[in-house]
Amino acid sequence: MQLPHTFRALRHRDYRVFLQGQAVSLVGTWLQSVAQAWLVYRLTGSALHLGFVTFCSQIPVFLLSPLGGAVADRTNRLRLLVGTQAVSMALAFTLGTLTLTGAVTVTHVYVLATLLGIANSFDIPARQSFVPSLVPRPDLSNAIALNSSIFNAARIVGPALAGVMIAAVGEGWCFVLNGASFLAVIGVLLRIRTQDRPRSTGRSPLADIVEGVRFAAHNGPVRSLLLLTAATSLLTLPYTTLMPLMADRVLGAGSRGLGLLMASTGLGALTGAMLLASRRTEGGLGRWVATGVSGLGVGLIAFAASRILVLSAVLLAGVGLATLVQMASSNTLLQTLTPGHLRGRVMALYSMMFLGMAPFGGLAFGAVATHAGVAWTIAGGGVLAVLTSLIFLRELPRLRVQTQEMLAEREAERALDPAENGSP
Repeated sequence: MQLPHTFRALRHRDYRVFLQGQAVSLVGTWLQSVAQAWLVYRLTGSALHLGFVTFCSQIPVFLLSPLGGAVADRTNRLRLLVGTQAVSMALAFTLGTLTLTGAVTVTHVYVLATLLGIANSFDIPARQSFVPSLVPRPDLSNAIALNSSIFNAARIVGPALAGVMIAAVGEGWCFVLNGASFLAVIGVLLRIRTQDRPRSTGRSPLADIVEGVRFAAHNGPVRSLLLLTAATSLLTLPYTTLMPLMADRVLGAGSRGLGLLMASTGLGALTGAMLLASRRTEGGLGRWVATGVSGLGVGLIAFAASRILVLSAVLLAGVGLATLVQMASSNTLLQTLTPGHLRGRVMALYSMMFLGMAPFGGLAFGAVATHAGVAWTIAGGGVLAVLTSLIFLRELPRLRVQTQEMLAEREAERALDPAENGSP
């Protein structure tokens, strides 16, 4: 296929098929996420409960992702993805049924969110580490950027659709529609031809987990990227937990305003993803990471001060762009620096830092907002993001030297093992 440079990874048939499944799945995921937050807000009216449901959905990722990464490196990742999608479908249908029958309680939401988090603990490492099997090594960074584009395009469509559906037919049908979307996703995954060959280590899962942690801890760039991701996830990204309160109480815009704010964040992130996809080299990604963190902080401070819905939406677009630039750049660097046989475990650690730290941040943001107010809590997270970016910038020159050394090691490994280069 003759495609522009920005879309070059789409030349590969299995990657195109995989991306189709991602598109359907993620629209449903964002649809359910917004509807679930609004359901909890309708049932409780509490910032603390909103924080706790985030905690329930993401704490399993923190606790179980290392095991999920070890499983992803030891099993067929495609089959693992089909299994996790089937479990997610059953959970979505269950929440939809409870909501439509009027039997749902906030406890039901907590339990189902926790079970979904357990499924995601295995799904995310498998999904992240499967992408390098679908494209050759030179197109990996573009594939990751396009994945982010799909994620954030869904982040526009899903919340906007949720805002309309919640107002028209209620939250329950949002959950049912999400459940139905998994049928299409599973069908798409079964069309992929790439044979993902797991590597049996002959060791226990615990020994495999320790090997992955040791690799991350002993390599400066990998360790720094993971710690920066953890700090961002813990100290800033839980602002999304407070979006129903910002939309309703601060901006007075209700569920439609919530959909607009979330969609604006996705639009900004989609713009950032396309910027990354258009890059022709991987050089300079470290500075993109630092710039993303600082832009996230400044954007949150300005958003917290706004009381105009349209202005708030514009500011959140900037926040979304900055967040995407940081996270996608970090993801690309980690996938590039990690040997193939460790990729599932390292990406599990990335998931643990990105999603697994958010529960603690969500609880903290909910508790602080109860006493200090929603706007002040979000502004405080922005200040912490700016400080974090300054620390990372100070370390960046040293990390660049170590990164070049690691990249040279990876190129030597690929020369000896063609499987490291991805699919032809």
